[in-house]
Amino acid sequence: MKNPSTDFQFKLLATDGAARRGEITMPRGTVRTPAFMPVGTGGTVKAMYMDQVRDLGSDIILGNTYHLMLRPGAERVARLGGLHDFARWPGPILTDSGGFQVMSLAQLRKLNENGVTFQSHIDGRAYEMTPERSIEIQGLLDSDIQMQLDECVALPGQERDIERAMELSLRWAERCKTAFGDQPGKAMFGIVQGGDIPRLRERSATALKAMDLKGYSVGGLAVGEPQAVMLEMLDVVCPVLPAEKPRYLMGVGTPDDILKSVARGIDMFDCVMPTRAGRHGLAFTRHGKINLRNARHAEDHRPLDEESDCPAARDYSRAYLHHLIKSGEFLGAMLLTWNNLAYYQKLMQGCRDAIEAGRYADFVAQTQVGWEKGDIAPL
Repeated sequence: MKNPSTDFQFKLLATDGAARRGEITMPRGTVRTPAFMPVGTGGTVKAMYMDQVRDLGSDIILGNTYHLMLRPGAERVARLGGLHDFARWPGPILTDSGGFQVMSLAQLRKLNENGVTFQSHIDGRAYEMTPERSIEIQGLLDSDIQMQLDECVALPGQERDIERAMELSLRWAERCKTAFGDQPGKAMFGIVQGGDIPRLRERSATALKAMDLKGYSVGGLAVGEPQAVMLEMLDVVCPVLPAEKPRYLMGVGTPDDILKSVARGIDMFDCVMPTRAGRHGLAFTRHGKINLRNARHAEDHRPLDEESDCPAARDYSRAYLHHLIKSGEFLGAMLLTWNNLAYYQKLMQGCRDAIEAGRYADFVAQTQVGWEKGDIAPL
């Protein structure tokens, strides 16, 4: 159901230490934070119906600018009514900028001040992605939150390369802001870069804050560095970013990453982990991770979690799930993805409730104890 608000707004409802409980309101709906956004790379959350995704408590999903640009094409999506109608998702959508492919497709691209030239991994065709074109594509997709184009550097990296990419990303942020203009009800987020170097992270966050954007994200983490480094960078960045704007940690992550990042003031997350793990036979539960490929589940009558509200976790035996995964049946990926997204959304609801109750630290401790009781460690 659409929200009557005609503008993009963020309201902070409660805090517990640095952890924040809030709401983002947009014309297409309200996003309860802390929020986990299922990744719908190509206009679909893999192995899920959109109705299922919504029913699990997802307020917002993520779409990928690069992949949708290649197939079916942003102009085609626009002619078909935009990504919401195309994918049958009426709520808010955040689109990334395509910037991550600057790093992940390093063998297929050339980068300069103007932008990035990609060679399609599908057919080899060349595409140019400038800050202006990235915003144009996201506008054609009609997403509600659009990300600036940035350059993401893999870690560990050379300080000179990290600083150059950070400075380039700041210049691109200015160009994206100009290209985005004033779009009521929508937002463009800047992306804090700077690798694992505190002074560069602080410089990036300070410069983006001065641009007075509607929201801010932290990029370039969970790209090979230890968790401790990621958390150290959040400790640097979050105090610099304005408290009245939402904060989004891109591409993160494990349940433990999320819990510890919420404790530092992060409001939004996305990650392919729950869906990708489901397709590979791995289930996230309150008892920890369960690998359904393991032969010891072959005659286990127990469900993944008899107390879960999700039918995939409650109504199917581990033996049956093991059989589906070992047999390569599509239903195995569908059920485990359903279970995993249910677990992630339940975790986020637990975070929100605990912050409101002023007991977030207790919630984290209880959740971690639940994992320790399981038959596989959570991380």
